Amino acid sequence: MLEHPDIVRVEKTGYANLVEQPEHFGTDYFGDEVLLGDEYIEHDGEIILKENLDRYLTEVMEFEFKQA
Repeated sequence: MLEHPDIVRVEKTGYANLVEQPEHFGTDYFGDEVLLGDEYIEHDGEIILKENLDRYLTEVMEFEFKQA
């Protein structure tokens, strides 16, 4: 039985990592992936990505953002 050379190579060496992936740090309060280098805030033992801070303050802490 003949197999395609690419399949044989993948079976022997695994899939090539074409793009290096950043290292996983964990997940934030909302379940979003946190990667090394991401900015985050800690509050009461929770990790919140910086881009999710407004959402956390509004939904969890019940802050109201207003404009004068």
